[in-house]
Amino acid sequence: MARVLEVVDRVWSGHSVKFALAVTDERVFAGYYDAGRQLIVAARTGLGEWVRQPLDTHVGWDSHNGIAIGLDGSGRLHVAANMHRTPLVYFMSAPGGDVRTLAPVSVMVDADLERYMTYPAFIRDAQGRLVFHYRDGRSGNGREIWNIFDEATASWRPLISSPMIDGQGRMNAYVRGPVLGPDGWFHLAWVWRNSSMAETNHDLSYAKSPDLVRWFRSDGAAYDLPITFDTAEIVDPVPTCGGMINNNTVIGFDGKGRVMITYHKFDEAGCTQVFVARREADGWRKAVASRWSNYRWDFSGRGAIDFEVIVSGAEPDAPGLIRVAVERGRKPTVLIVESGNLNPVEERHMPSLGEQLEGLAAIPEGMILNRADDNGMSLVWATRPKNRDAPYNDVSAPTELNLMLK
Repeated sequence: MARVLEVVDRVWSGHSVKFALAVTDERVFAGYYDAGRQLIVAARTGLGEWVRQPLDTHVGWDSHNGIAIGLDGSGRLHVAANMHRTPLVYFMSAPGGDVRTLAPVSVMVDADLERYMTYPAFIRDAQGRLVFHYRDGRSGNGREIWNIFDEATASWRPLISSPMIDGQGRMNAYVRGPVLGPDGWFHLAWVWRNSSMAETNHDLSYAKSPDLVRWFRSDGAAYDLPITFDTAEIVDPVPTCGGMINNNTVIGFDGKGRVMITYHKFDEAGCTQVFVARREADGWRKAVASRWSNYRWDFSGRGAIDFEVIVSGAEPDAPGLIRVAVERGRKPTVLIVESGNLNPVEERHMPSLGEQLEGLAAIPEGMILNRADDNGMSLVWATRPKNRDAPYNDVSAPTELNLMLK
């Protein structure tokens, strides 16, 4: 059971948008939009009081405008937020990460590349250096840009001399990851999308890297960068209108450390099913992990979609078994498949987060619970669901942002 530690603040609940949590041995950092929609970064040392720093940006109704937090080797705090095809919104602290020293930075590397930014993300490379990546462009016409932070000069530079992935004006890639695997390599999965319409997602793709600079196919063949649709390794050639959606293709690993990808698409009967793909000696083995009948999530259109199905990465279960956590209609389950042939074994229903918090935190009517996790802790808050980036007819009352233990 999760346990509420304390209330961090009262926050915007008008629609679901991604908050951020970063936990170190000494401090906890939380990035969120407060009751007035303003970006706040709060920090706490040990069990001390929260220090809250307002930053000069306010979220509208766009659920794409999430928050990303990163820490470099000197402890500087980096915050990127509130961007969906908009110019850079980025703040950097002094060494040591005092949130009160966060200051806006108008250009990270190249102002011309930083005019139409979406999906900011901070990760660490194999040497522990801070890397930042984002989409330049829009749905149907975008490129993946990757930068690296130089601690000696306190500045950013391109990680590679070209985009990492380029849709060449015809499409864009929606990446999930990269994820550092037990083999010491970074693994990346993505889908391609032809336009702003969600049903135009297609072709599950894959790449791996030892250092985020050199990229390879699963058979070890080197990619020439940028990766394009014509050069990408296609794991599953799911067509447009095939039931696969962006940002829901997740890397995991089996008990032998082999890379797996979880995703969903329509089966031969037209029903939505969860699939897993695993890289084996002779190529990718693909298998259905769910046994859902008479269920079809037939999404379409533009704007942020309230997902009916959310998948997680595969991981070892009991000997001879693999587990995949899934939410369908906000009801969590675990799909169990055999390790050898990936045949489905059973679906275990699990208590929802709301059920785990019963008696500790109430969920207002018409709202959902959101969470952000890091290093054994979670932020949990209630909001209205995503609304295709359109405003609701009224503004809901603020809700509590809680810091919790897993």
